[in-house]
Amino acid sequence: MARQQRRSQRGDAPLSAERIIEAALRISDAEGDLDRLTVRRLATELGAGTMTLYSYFRSKEEILDGMADHVLGRMRLPAEPDAGPAEALRTVGHAFLAMMREHPSVVRLFSTRITDSPTALRGAMEAVLRRLVGAGIPGPMAVRCYGFLITYAIGFASYQTPRQWGKATAEEGAEQRRQRRHFYAALPLEEFPLVVEFAAEVTELPSDAQFAAGLEAYIDSTLRALERDTVRP
Repeated sequence: MARQQRRSQRGDAPLSAERIIEAALRISDAEGDLDRLTVRRLATELGAGTMTLYSYFRSKEEILDGMADHVLGRMRLPAEPDAGPAEALRTVGHAFLAMMREHPSVVRLFSTRITDSPTALRGAMEAVLRRLVGAGIPGPMAVRCYGFLITYAIGFASYQTPRQWGKATAEEGAEQRRQRRHFYAALPLEEFPLVVEFAAEVTELPSDAQFAAGLEAYIDSTLRALERDTVRP
């Protein structure tokens, strides 16, 4: 049910459910901590009264659900069709990771809540399954691929987010990785002989290249499974 829009106390854009959710995501992504998102802080950010926000959402829980729906419903997949199963899996895997990285706070949202809204189901489930099935992956296998790809992206994003040297690029990234290698290499050799020896490799664990390597390994195993199913009598 549409709610009447109200202007905030700051006199800028009209207050709406969508604007509240966007502000909640902005705060959560900046803080990297959902616990620091409060209705009072959100109201201050929007220049509105706390009770005004409660006329749109009955509780913080409803706001969190709205945040998850907002992100899932707007998951972006390239418009170009995929050349086959491998390209479709690659497309979906990287799209999931991009979604998690655009809004780091949703990683925790996805790991703590279930959303049943049509918007979320269309954007991040129906559209993804259609993409995989359309590329030639049988329905039941497409569902299993979906499950792996979203949980792989959630897990990797949650590991990478606090380890900024993994996704940093150019000079800043190089300097962060250098400092991290130095940290690992300086550990007591008698306690951490392997970490010290492979300090450079350990530093690459949260890198985008590592994500791509794991994704390619899964794609390879899926293609072999498809081939076995094709030749099976």
